[in-house]
Amino acid sequence: MKKEDLRIVFMGTPEFAVPTLQAMIDGGYNVVAVVTQPDKPVGRHGSVLQASPVKQFAIEHDLPVLQPEKMKDPVFVEQLRAYQANLQVVVAFRMLPEVVWDMPEYGTFNVHAALLPQYRGAAPINWAVINGETETGVTTFFLDHDIDTGRIIMQKRFPIPDGADVEYVYDGLMHLGAEICMETLERIVVAGGHPDSIPQDSVVDGSVLKSAPKIFKETCEIDWNQPAKQVYDFIRGLSPYPGAWCVLASPDGKRTVLKIFRSCKTGQKGHEPAAISIDGKHIYISAADEELEILELQLEGKKRMMAADFLNGMRDKMKNEIIFQSEYNK
Repeated sequence: MKKEDLRIVFMGTPEFAVPTLQAMIDGGYNVVAVVTQPDKPVGRHGSVLQASPVKQFAIEHDLPVLQPEKMKDPVFVEQLRAYQANLQVVVAFRMLPEVVWDMPEYGTFNVHAALLPQYRGAAPINWAVINGETETGVTTFFLDHDIDTGRIIMQKRFPIPDGADVEYVYDGLMHLGAEICMETLERIVVAGGHPDSIPQDSVVDGSVLKSAPKIFKETCEIDWNQPAKQVYDFIRGLSPYPGAWCVLASPDGKRTVLKIFRSCKTGQKGHEPAAISIDGKHIYISAADEELEILELQLEGKKRMMAADFLNGMRDKMKNEIIFQSEYNK
């Protein structure tokens, strides 16, 4: 088989998927159509529709674009079938029904930002960092009936430095995902459409499987009753987006959300959990066992800033009036 024999439909939405689509186009693969999410309303009144990064790229490269509201919509299914694709590639997209993933002759493979079977789910990069992993990676696997459980084609590993946040890991896996996709396509070509793959059960090493569920606002609240290492990992696992947060509360009952984007471990024994101490231009907050220094933060309604700049405007109020509160220590 030659690469020109493949008729590929690509499915993806965010920036994370764009380098993979770019690599496929640059590599000479025949991408016959792109499927992405419908345009999203943006702006104060939602009056402006914004195309996804994948759609913007597809339009720039004259690729046909499909944007179904529902993947089981019979009209969409027939439109998709009309492209006569014999392979589908999915990167950072929604769950597909069987009528879609089972349509091509050579199946549908997904590029997942984790080393399956670990971190199945919608937010694998965040949860790997939150859990303090020192390594993650990318996996290509064939879709089947359940989420992220199909047969593995390839995996590539990626180290997570102790100081790395989600943005660092996201960028690394975004480009590693493009690499593994191209190598997977090469295997498909060499194998005549059906490369070797292995069931996920065969790569389980006996460790507990960790999941990667979708992250919501309430997921991101900091629990200062945890050890400092866990709070530190939690903060970097949600930075820069959506951001770990806690609540500042003043004696008059006013509550303000404070997001924390960067912290560092001090090794210094702290006070009671969530207690604040200020030393010169430094802010420290106590976790269960020791203090963390807060390096970068954002007060609700204000811009993101370094701690020293924050203190310039908040020192007196922080020192004399405001205390930390969270749902965990009321």
